Amino acid sequence: MGIESELAGIKRRYQRTLFDGVAQLYDASRLGYPSDIVAFAVATASAGAGSDVLEVGCGTGQLTEALVGHGFRVTAIDIGVSMIAAARRRLGGSAVSFQVAAFEDFAASDASLDLIVSGTAFHWIDPEVRFAKPARLLRPGGWLALLETGERYDDPFGAALREIWAARDAERGAWLRQPHFGNPEVIARTGLFETPVHRTHEQRIVRPAEAVIGVENTRATSLSWPAEARREFTAQLRHLLRATTEVHLTQETSLTMARLPRPVS
Repeated sequence: MGIESELAGIKRRYQRTLFDGVAQLYDASRLGYPSDIVAFAVATASAGAGSDVLEVGCGTGQLTEALVGHGFRVTAIDIGVSMIAAARRRLGGSAVSFQVAAFEDFAASDASLDLIVSGTAFHWIDPEVRFAKPARLLRPGGWLALLETGERYDDPFGAALREIWAARDAERGAWLRQPHFGNPEVIARTGLFETPVHRTHEQRIVRPAEAVIGVENTRATSLSWPAEARREFTAQLRHLLRATTEVHLTQETSLTMARLPRPVS
């Protein structure tokens, strides 16, 4: 992906801190990950009870909860204090090791992990360590698993929402078209991993209008706006959805996995 500009780095480091201020709304409105995608990741990694797993950017613990169900020794990190607090509440008395930490600062021994997982958070990592650090922390034969999920709303709401984003965003919704760091070609170009495995999942769902408003108000771009702009944006969403209580959409999820090579004997 190349090295980011100084301005892009400043923006990335700022925006990734914003979610913590809306942890409760994030937890209430964001969806987790399909169980079959998680099961596929676990099976592909040949991970079992006692495997050492690191989750990067655990948020409020939705994916963490699924990982714990497989009996792993899970360490879950996030830069947000409120996010980690919400994840702890979700997981109750489970034996997850939660840490408030950025992946760049996370301390672990080299070759100590069987699986590193990140759910829609990997793009917030410094590009200088984004793939190099997982390759260092994983045991030979260990796996990096990157999940991404997002919403594709049915028209006419979907088209109208895209217009609102484009009109309000100085980059005219460029974040909607940004490259995905879970793209198999991106990982392959690092030369650090074996040929990636890629899987996608689509599910037709119906969500309450209020949940959709919550989702759109927990995106880094809208969180970056001044308070008045956010209020206006929310008012526009409510106006679009004034005649309905639910929204039809396709929830799109992707999983890209890559294994660290084993030494050639």
